[in-house]
Amino acid sequence: MVLAVTTAINPSFLFSKDGWRDLFLTPSILVVLAVGQAIVIITRNVDLSVGSILGLVAYATGRLFVDTGLPIVVVLLLAILLGVVLGLINGALVAFAKVPALVITLGTLYVYRGIMMSWAGSDRINASDIPRDLLSFGTSSVLGIPTLAWISFAVLGVAIVLMRSSRAGREMYALGSDPDAATLYGLPKVKRTLVAFAVSGGLAGLAAVLYVARYGTISSGAGLGIEFEAVGAAVIGGVAIFGGSGTVLGAAVGAYLLMTINRGLPIL
Repeated sequence: MVLAVTTAINPSFLFSKDGWRDLFLTPSILVVLAVGQAIVIITRNVDLSVGSILGLVAYATGRLFVDTGLPIVVVLLLAILLGVVLGLINGALVAFAKVPALVITLGTLYVYRGIMMSWAGSDRINASDIPRDLLSFGTSSVLGIPTLAWISFAVLGVAIVLMRSSRAGREMYALGSDPDAATLYGLPKVKRTLVAFAVSGGLAGLAAVLYVARYGTISSGAGLGIEFEAVGAAVIGGVAIFGGSGTVLGAAVGAYLLMTINRGLPIL
């Protein structure tokens, strides 16, 4: 409906090269974050720190290119690993300290953002500091669809299969549906909580590299506020905020809906 009405008012919204490209490109980073967020919410938790993780990892990625000259693949792996570590910190605090995830991740949101702002200060990474191959990758297309969108599709596909078919995915649903019953049944609550937050952090790390590839310029404001869009996308997509139900596909659809509305409202 949003696409139909907006395109009727301004056909270039969809029926133009840039319009078609932006339809898939704009939500790609949010889709990756929303998939990780959906997994965490399904376990009856929430991760409000993903925006700060994205910003911190994006700046770290830029510094690696500037200071070390490492190959792009190595930097990508290091970025994802850093995201996993930051996510595991969240998971460990939730699982072992028995503090609600809302409180923990709200705290780490400010901690991770503070680390980044202290590190970056007024400095920023410019596009000229980023390898051309990565910047070209961020603007390239395959079969008319941006490469970054294809990456988000791949992440979504893997997540769908794992959450539907793997034992870990089903146990996460069980933990979110009834944590006490799942614990009595002997499900590894701590392990699954750690895995959920680690996946969310790792996907935030991947999203950080996609952010660098798309925008090139990285300042202390990178990723600011996107954590609320990720939560909103998951909830709009049908993931129950109290856990136990919903799908990562729904979260991805929610991300597309949010970004399409954001693009369409100025036209309307």
